[in-house]
Amino acid sequence: MLLVDAEIRRQLHSEVVLINQVAEYIVNSGGKRMRPALVLLSGGAFGSISAHHHRLAAVIEFIHTATLLHDDVVDGSSMRRGQETANNLFGNAASVLVGDFIYSRAFQMMVGVENMRVMQVLADATNIIAEGEVLQLLNCHDADITDEAYLKVIHYKTAKLFEAATRLGAILCQASSNDEEAMARYGMHLGTAFQLIDDVLDFSGEAAEIGKNLGDDLAEGKPTLPLLYAMRNGTPTQAKLIRDAIEQGGLDHLDAVAAAVHETGALDHVRNLAQLESHAACAAISHLPVSNYHQALVELASFAVTRSY
Repeated sequence: MLLVDAEIRRQLHSEVVLINQVAEYIVNSGGKRMRPALVLLSGGAFGSISAHHHRLAAVIEFIHTATLLHDDVVDGSSMRRGQETANNLFGNAASVLVGDFIYSRAFQMMVGVENMRVMQVLADATNIIAEGEVLQLLNCHDADITDEAYLKVIHYKTAKLFEAATRLGAILCQASSNDEEAMARYGMHLGTAFQLIDDVLDFSGEAAEIGKNLGDDLAEGKPTLPLLYAMRNGTPTQAKLIRDAIEQGGLDHLDAVAAAVHETGALDHVRNLAQLESHAACAAISHLPVSNYHQALVELASFAVTRSY
């Protein structure tokens, strides 16, 4: 990961001062680095980690960072990873344009790997992530979407990049098609579990620990799974309260909505769903040889659902 971080810093350099300022701010803002770690762990599970793994791990982190920069502008977010968002500090225009720079730099880097399969995976992933962003936008303030429609957004917007990361690690090691698909399934299930727990933490975490303001999704009118479950299983009064909150957005009734989410058992329900996804992730790679890398992937699946940040 130290080599990946060095690659990230090297590739982010630009002769344009503002790009360096925003990029440096983002790099130093922390983050779990889970997605680039998955490229390395997947590669290690199939043999050895090469310089191409380091480069593609950085590419994955760049794509993730670019989507965060754009997301925060779209959502009007003011806090991420426990500090001011780049758009709050540098302005929306700078965030969008530097996000574009990071996206395009990622594609410059992937060309250097000289592997058409790698380019196909990353091109497909970034396109699907963009579709997920638009789907989420369409679902905002819609209290009538189904669980399936919401999970589709998760699969597109979040889990797809996890899937791409684990698939790429396998591709670079020339894993069999069956093993490549197994790693991809692991990544998809892991990413889904990760996002479901993010939805839980939006109502149960500590702002200082999770690095964002509680109720951010509610403020934006996003109908997440805890809200949909509570609306279906709460009293008529609770259901109306949640429906109004989704349709109108804002945080005027955050405490009452959070109480309804807790009282209906919505958080436990979503945690259980995340646990099932974690188990499915581990099952997908259960046939792989025992190794430190395999063990780390299993532990990562556990961390995704037990974390508090």
